Amino acid sequence: MTANTASRAEAAAVDRASPSDAQPRRRDTVHAPLQDWALQAPHRLAIDDGTLRLSFAELAARVQAAAPAPRAAGTAPRPVWVDDALAPGAQLVQFLQIIAAGDAAAVGDPDWSANVRRTVAERLGAHPAGGTAPPAGLPPESFYVGFTSGSTGLPKGFVRSHCSWTSSFEACLDAFGPAAHTTLLAPGRLSHSLFLFGALLGLWTGAGVRLQPRFSAAATLQTLAAGEALSLVAVPSQLILMLEQARRHGPCAIEATRLVMVSGAPWPRARSPQLQQLFPNARIVEFYGASETSFIAWTDSHAELPATAVGRPFAQVDLRIVPPDTAPADTMLAGSTVDPAQPGRIYVRSPMVFSGYVTPEPAAGPGALLREGDWLSVGDMGHLDAQGLLHLAGRQQRMFVVQGKNLFPEEVEQVLAEHPAVASVSVQAVGDAVRGQRAVAVLELSGQVDRAALVDWCRARLEAYKTPRAFHLCSDWPRTASGKTDHGALARLLAAHPEGPPGWSVLPWRRG
Repeated sequence: MTANTASRAEAAAVDRASPSDAQPRRRDTVHAPLQDWALQAPHRLAIDDGTLRLSFAELAARVQAAAPAPRAAGTAPRPVWVDDALAPGAQLVQFLQIIAAGDAAAVGDPDWSANVRRTVAERLGAHPAGGTAPPAGLPPESFYVGFTSGSTGLPKGFVRSHCSWTSSFEACLDAFGPAAHTTLLAPGRLSHSLFLFGALLGLWTGAGVRLQPRFSAAATLQTLAAGEALSLVAVPSQLILMLEQARRHGPCAIEATRLVMVSGAPWPRARSPQLQQLFPNARIVEFYGASETSFIAWTDSHAELPATAVGRPFAQVDLRIVPPDTAPADTMLAGSTVDPAQPGRIYVRSPMVFSGYVTPEPAAGPGALLREGDWLSVGDMGHLDAQGLLHLAGRQQRMFVVQGKNLFPEEVEQVLAEHPAVASVSVQAVGDAVRGQRAVAVLELSGQVDRAALVDWCRARLEAYKTPRAFHLCSDWPRTASGKTDHGALARLLAAHPEGPPGWSVLPWRRG
């Protein structure tokens, strides 16, 4: 049985595992279906994080009983902090209580330093749940304030409306099929919007959600092998750890899983066959988007897909590619024509985009959001091919020039990440007296390899100028709170130590 051609028997099994026989009546807010599921399936599991288990009836009762009094009609929502010291199940309950009262739940990261936490709180003006609220309000229909990396080094707050996420739920269910209606495992912190989205999707469908206080590859595999969740949302680093865990300790295959959703970073597609072997009955999908845009494009994962391809746009998404040095307005006019194969800045129009930032952000320069009417760009660069596939070159703010040519680090990182000995990679620019800038790679290895082998690997897949001139080994790999490589931290280390910071080593040309 292949991943994408499930039999009628499999489809029936998914239908039995999902609550498709009783759909909620209201879909105007993220939390609206809770009462419907409490009435239609009161004993069905809604939340399980290993310590807290709530049925839909119990969850709805907690939300209704403990939520503050709803705000008066026409009053702007206010940001209210979710207590990030709580276990994930309790955090999700508190999140729902806040939004049921008409306010917006602000989800910070427990790893923030005291200084970062204080600065972000001052910028946002949020208050703790149950505390005295400031007068400042958010745009109407706001329900969530999340945080992503800021260009100043501080997290930047973004706000989402109910409509943007209810539209995202429907887009997900439409694209990924019946398996997206099954109990979902979200094994990451709710401060990462991907896992919060997965948790709320499980409640939206009525199938329920399972959470983890901290990611564990062994615990994730155990939950899936037991059939306690039939769908999974994960970032690539988690899936790679799961593959390694399964290789060393088993199981060899988990037949119950029906859907694996991958996002948050590029997935090394050379590992897709391994992932399919681990989940032989699952549809494996990758989706591309951003905190500001939600879904943009998606694809079923295949090893044969070009590394740059991120898929076709979701049904509700319109795309425009604006060539470099072209005014965005020139390509947004009705009837304007642009060669779709030419690389340029990716603009998105959809009902799923965010409402705006709620912390001060630069209006221009690296990291600035770009708007043109209903169109929005986060600075990603790419092109559409003849088959309508969107190809991503990388972020404009990370691009640098080598030998007079633009180099997007993400392209080189994708190639190196496909090598079986490379666990993590970051491609950076350092000064060069002759070329102005040159590319170097910082690596975390999972196997033995030498520089000559990696140079050959790159030259077989890339233009010569894109091959890194040096390979540094970093023993203490920096990651963001969401588990992604912290490229900014590595850039700062290299800026201070161009030949490599203390504790790093240089990969030898040949292994001795």
